[in-house]
Amino acid sequence: MRMLRVIVFALTAFIILRISTFGWRFWCRPFRNSKGENIKLAERLKQHVYKLAHGIGDRSVFNYKKLDEAAGYISEQFQSFGYNVEFQEYIVSGKTVNNIIASKKGLKRREEIIIVGAHYDTCFNPGADDNASAVAGLLELARFISGEQTNRSIRFIGFVNEEPPFFKSEEMGSRVYARVAKRKGEDIKAVLILESIGYYSHRPNSQQYPLFFGPFYPNKGNFIAVVGNPSSRWLVKEVVSNFRNETQFPIESTVTFDFVPGIDFSDHWSFWKEGYSAVMITDTAFYRNPNYHSRFDTYEKLDYEDTAELVRGLAKVLIELSR
Repeated sequence: MRMLRVIVFALTAFIILRISTFGWRFWCRPFRNSKGENIKLAERLKQHVYKLAHGIGDRSVFNYKKLDEAAGYISEQFQSFGYNVEFQEYIVSGKTVNNIIASKKGLKRREEIIIVGAHYDTCFNPGADDNASAVAGLLELARFISGEQTNRSIRFIGFVNEEPPFFKSEEMGSRVYARVAKRKGEDIKAVLILESIGYYSHRPNSQQYPLFFGPFYPNKGNFIAVVGNPSSRWLVKEVVSNFRNETQFPIESTVTFDFVPGIDFSDHWSFWKEGYSAVMITDTAFYRNPNYHSRFDTYEKLDYEDTAELVRGLAKVLIELSR
């Protein structure tokens, strides 16, 4: 009988833990933009993703020619929007790699800096969602802001070496950048990291979470998430508030500690390490997308209309932060 009670208890605990990883909010309605305002933007996003994920393909130090080709494409796009592009070079595995930086100087408080970043390398796969979707969003935000007047300076950065084996190491591109920025005493006010922003699903039970998060969040993966640590709480609030003032696209947020699995799984971690306020803006990657880090992460799996509305909302966020 004692053994039976132990088995029942263990089974019950397992079921409860398992259930807590699925979203419990079933009533969240999907966003529908019936005006067709984002058709051209959606097409540009699709073109960027197709070029990176399929025209170029797997992009890493271990496929160096493709990584360099991706860097060239990103820099050419920045230049076509009128930006001067800088390269932050460093050596890893005997190869020269680059963070790609397009800067817009502020009119009044140019020493105050806002960073928008996305990594452009992949994990031995096409990487359409992770992370061509985010690079596409980065490029289109840069295009939009190029014609705007801002008080603070804005830097759009394509980071290299976010993926394994460099993930959370001193050779991670954003880690190199953040360390140098801290050493220079740069006044970075806010960092927005785009990480996998193109995959959405309206199917029931299409969204999972870390243990015990499920009861508080949606059951369907049709929203964008903003993730921050306690010291970035104010930035999470600013991003969500300004986003909602611009669009009704579903947005969720969490402020928690980096020991929660996935919370620090991108380039915002590098800036947290140096004490900067930073958030990750994400479709939640492996908690939603079954194609994560596989050969099936291809361009046709993504929703470009939803991504376009997301980018439009983030442009508003960026303008408000820059003021």
